[in-house]
Amino acid sequence: MSVRGSLRRHRFISTAVALAATVSACSGDEPPEKAYTVPGSLCGIAVEPALVKAVLPGGDSLTSATQKPNGGTVRCNLYVDDTLVLSLTQAWWSEGKATAAVSPAYPGTKDGTMSEDERFIYSGEAGVGRTVPSCETSEHPEQDLYTAVETRDTGIDDPEAIEKLLTAYTKAVEGSAACREPAAGS
Repeated sequence: MSVRGSLRRHRFISTAVALAATVSACSGDEPPEKAYTVPGSLCGIAVEPALVKAVLPGGDSLTSATQKPNGGTVRCNLYVDDTLVLSLTQAWWSEGKATAAVSPAYPGTKDGTMSEDERFIYSGEAGVGRTVPSCETSEHPEQDLYTAVETRDTGIDDPEAIEKLLTAYTKAVEGSAACREPAAGS
């Protein structure tokens, strides 16, 4: 290869590397667009869509699925572009447990902030809340209903957004069928 050919090749590679670095830098400036719509009800619980969207990553599509891993837990999993990104959970725990005793079951709450009334503990990635007044159902005697909000490897770290969603979700669960005796004949 001649010197001239070698020089052209060097300039081409240098230009390509510079262009790639510029494109990479530009794409990292803004988070991906959230092109999906969040419904007003997730797995049967009405939640303000803007509060949910605040803790979700960018993407094109949003889907949800209900999971019942045991007799006392209902989990609403949200997927952006088929990747699990958020779980909203209702879980029954032994009566009288403090929120601080329940929160270690949700790893994202480690080193979280406790609310003044000690009903909620949250971090930038997850939170746990206790329903008040405590829900009472014959299906779960001597148990209290807790809620949890957990982001899943999304890079989201926003304690204020998690606190707002957790508080709203907990209040919505308190007003839902999960917190009441089923009607006779149901």
